[in-house]
Amino acid sequence: MKKIIAINAGPRKTWNTAQTVNAAAEGAKEAGAEVEVINLFDLKEYSGCVSCFGCKTEKFKGVCVCKDDLKPVLDKITEADGLIIGTPNYLGDGTASFRALYERLIFRSLTYNAENPCCNKRLIPVLFIMTSNMPDSGYEPGGIYHELIERYKTVFDRFVGPTEFLCVGDTLQVNDYSRYDWTYFDPEAKIKRHEEVFPRKLAEAKAAGARMTKGN
Repeated sequence: MKKIIAINAGPRKTWNTAQTVNAAAEGAKEAGAEVEVINLFDLKEYSGCVSCFGCKTEKFKGVCVCKDDLKPVLDKITEADGLIIGTPNYLGDGTASFRALYERLIFRSLTYNAENPCCNKRLIPVLFIMTSNMPDSGYEPGGIYHELIERYKTVFDRFVGPTEFLCVGDTLQVNDYSRYDWTYFDPEAKIKRHEEVFPRKLAEAKAAGARMTKGN
């Protein structure tokens, strides 16, 4: 049985990112995988890479040696057959929690060896999800975040495994917009899109999770 690790790098456990990650996890599970969902914001103490270079030594090559609450997550990814990771877009990038995981996940496999730049010999499929206020078009060629996503995808492809990206754009932020002076948004349009489009995005995530498990 394949093992899939699904990670919510957003702070909310019931909203857009969490729901999309959970949908992908459900698809993987229904396809026969054993799935563990991890909420990074449940972890107590962890950081991004601290540049100790322990993962560059021969003894711990490719292994993060920083002992905090993120290390068990990294170890689980090492043993997994697939990785689902979702983050909201905060100020033009993933959350700080996502970046902490990303730094340590990637850097441990980076060798600084020109002939063999990656020491990870066991590549696994990745589903990278980003939720955002920005419409989906912002992530397409010519969009403001297209280069950001292409950069993440290139790095994931090289150091973790073949990566599929799913954008969930123009999301609903809150249930009651009247509580806030947010004149930038049209609450009715947001709600309408959430009711009509978001279920389709969840279905896409579920299908992607199933594909990851089936290997096609």
